[in-house]
Amino acid sequence: MARHPKKPPQPTSLPQERIWTGTTLPQDIYDRADAALARLSGESRSNIQKWMKLDLVTIAGKPVGTRDQLPADSIITIRIPPSAPRDVTAEDLPLNIVHEDADLIVLNKAAGMHIHPGAGRPTGSLAAALLHHCQGHLAHGSGPDRPGIVHRLDRETTGLLVAAKNDAAHRELSRQFRDRETEKTYLAFVVGRPRGNAGTWEGSIGRHPVARQRMAIRTRGRTAKTDWKVVSSWPGASLLELNLHTGRTHQIRVHAAAAGCPVAGDDVYGGVNSLTRVAKISRQLLHAHRLAFTHPRTGEQLSFIAPPPADFAAFQSYLDERRTA
Repeated sequence: MARHPKKPPQPTSLPQERIWTGTTLPQDIYDRADAALARLSGESRSNIQKWMKLDLVTIAGKPVGTRDQLPADSIITIRIPPSAPRDVTAEDLPLNIVHEDADLIVLNKAAGMHIHPGAGRPTGSLAAALLHHCQGHLAHGSGPDRPGIVHRLDRETTGLLVAAKNDAAHRELSRQFRDRETEKTYLAFVVGRPRGNAGTWEGSIGRHPVARQRMAIRTRGRTAKTDWKVVSSWPGASLLELNLHTGRTHQIRVHAAAAGCPVAGDDVYGGVNSLTRVAKISRQLLHAHRLAFTHPRTGEQLSFIAPPPADFAAFQSYLDERRTA
């Protein structure tokens, strides 16, 4: 009996590096190379810096440093290494999907769901739920533990969030957030009331010098700006509409606390008092109400609204009843 020869082993499919090339513009000569290339390529500035340290960013074969200035009309080459394997295991978790297409997915996040795995919370993340729902078809995002993630909401904050299904969509959406081209409107119940009916909070935000899990207004922090207006008010509490010009960690919570009206239920920044305890508020009452951005592929202007969750309505009913009584 004739034997069929064994087939030679097939090569294993390995992720390949990507090559990005682009030409600098006249205005790029005034910026540091890492900042100019982040804007030009759509990649994050931290990734650009990391690749520069590995000599993967070059002009005519010569490595470019982070603080170099780029001559106008230079042709830049970036050798983007393969993405690291994902550190997230897909989990079948409920998702409230507002919109979905081939490039992105918009979600109304529930309270209590963290965005990506972390110390002491390896499961139950939005990233894990997205991996399951999208069957692995997600952008590599901001790292192996953050597939598809473009921006974040705090664990107890509810509302709208967009994730990317492919790397091109992730780069463009990340650029829009970085260049402040998105529109983000929040609703928040606060303890007390700010002065006036509307205004702007501006205060640079950085890590608290002692309590490292908190943020604080810091002279050397990162610039932050929040517009606010009072929607309704009651004795001891107010409902605010807030528009973010920047996206700093805990921005609304820090600005509201600094203004003397912390977000109701926020035990980190002083939003828990007798009123919130009697009303049985179990989280910070902060909700990402509206999100608007440009579709990364079609250029269509998209805008989404998520109604406030049930605990917002319950707290408002409690405040109404209390005022009547």
